[in-house]
Amino acid sequence: MPEGIRKVNVIGHLRPDTDSICSAIAYAHLKNEVEHTNIYEPRRAGAVNRETAFVLRHFGFEEPALITSVAPQVKDTEIQRQGGIDGEMSLFAAWNLMRDAKADTLCITDEDNHLEGLIAVKDIANANMDVFDMGVIGASNTCYANIIDTLNGEMILGDPTARVTGGNVCVGTTPEMMEDTVKPGDIVLVTNRYETQQFAVECEASCLVICCSAHVSHRVVASAERHGCAIITTPYDTYAAARLISMSIPVRAKMLSEGILKASVNTSIDDARKMMAQSRHRFFPVIDENGTYVGLISSPSLLSAKKKHVILVDHNERSQSVEGLEQAEIMEIIDHHRIGSIETSSPAYFRNMPVGCTCTIVHMMYRENGVEIPKNVAGLMLSAILSDTLAFRSPTCTQVDRAAAADLARIAGVDIDTYADAMFEAGADLTGRTAEEVFNGDFKVFSRGNVKFGVGQGSYMTERSRKAAEELVGPYLAEAAATEELPLVFYLFTDVKSSSSEILWYGEGAEEVVSRAFDVEPKDGMARLPGVVSRKKQVIPALMATLQSTQEDLG
Repeated sequence: MPEGIRKVNVIGHLRPDTDSICSAIAYAHLKNEVEHTNIYEPRRAGAVNRETAFVLRHFGFEEPALITSVAPQVKDTEIQRQGGIDGEMSLFAAWNLMRDAKADTLCITDEDNHLEGLIAVKDIANANMDVFDMGVIGASNTCYANIIDTLNGEMILGDPTARVTGGNVCVGTTPEMMEDTVKPGDIVLVTNRYETQQFAVECEASCLVICCSAHVSHRVVASAERHGCAIITTPYDTYAAARLISMSIPVRAKMLSEGILKASVNTSIDDARKMMAQSRHRFFPVIDENGTYVGLISSPSLLSAKKKHVILVDHNERSQSVEGLEQAEIMEIIDHHRIGSIETSSPAYFRNMPVGCTCTIVHMMYRENGVEIPKNVAGLMLSAILSDTLAFRSPTCTQVDRAAAADLARIAGVDIDTYADAMFEAGADLTGRTAEEVFNGDFKVFSRGNVKFGVGQGSYMTERSRKAAEELVGPYLAEAAATEELPLVFYLFTDVKSSSSEILWYGEGAEEVVSRAFDVEPKDGMARLPGVVSRKKQVIPALMATLQSTQEDLG
């Protein structure tokens, strides 16, 4: 296993059938056992059908997590793990934090780590340049503790947890100059002159800031206490204190809180790039699946996004796979279908065998690696073989499939005939199902050159359930063709016990294609196909050959 791989998704095809889901679970378990790890995780590329749901419940498995794309996501990039800050942090403290962390953006979060806003270097710089906003400290409801910290000061009178609720910031020079400038509630910066200090207190200032660590007489302190005036001393001179004090306001007063552009850890890299192009900010907050803040990303970090690693089971057609496959690293393909259109950027392990089921191949690989098959995993693989081979009635079924099924039934403690009947009946149950749900239970798109079409299949144990499915799905085929953007759609309704099928279709020339492909005479929009039960071996090759021949004739 190459170093640095965090997770490998083992994925079946779109609109997964029983083999697609069960082979993903069984093969992920095998890989973890062989490599003594837990990084291989089964995934599903769509909703499971009722047959598969029955199988999972029967053997005690949850549905694998859904995955709709394997394109790189924000979580595959280098996220800058810059912690969130409290909205009460001063601009001065935020500036120092940015300098130390070499960051130009900080995110403000609440006590539950939910994003409240963000502040950038330019926001602090703009606040610092606004020298004429003398009331900003009171307007921002600034805590005295922020002022003390910003001025490196000491509070000799008052409550550090109290807040400034109004007033302006003034510089006290002489009583004569202060008479018309200092108003009740103001913060007054003074030095060591007793008269100036006392006059500011008598003007009902809310706070005296004594610069240069100047002496404060007991008389001034006593007077300030009577007037409810706080006193803070600072070692800074008046100029420095006047420059710095406005930087004590909380970051919440200057943060961006509306219209914040943010990305989820699950946002695709392409979507993140588009988002960033709409803003002049350099860094953007990232939130996780629970909406809590994670860190920051920038445009350069998107360039180094790591590819997702995937193993494909039960398919090797691009049209049947999840989105973003061309941007992923395909490590392996385990399949039993014709070799299709998937390309890999580097060599991959490819095991393709002419057997009836992918789980038959997986069973062989368990035996080859000497890995014991758990009872519940054996049940899954047995179910997949029975489903794909129609309980050994399909022409795709081989002696290898039969032998694997017998071995798995022994391990799982299952009677094959009894279990197969129950599984197929569960899959055929139409109670509460819509035409779309039945149609999508097992539908695949096939293409070669300019030929593209879709074929679905449902398997039924009784004629009654099969006819009910035909009546439900038949009228839906036109809508399905439009939804899937396909010129031709075919649907196979297979009677398991009689080993025959009836086929319905939609699309221009579809009836003639069916007639030529299977040498039958369609009647009332349907054709009966005795002995035809395998989509892979009996239906797809015949339709593909007929459609290609038709195109050549037209050409």
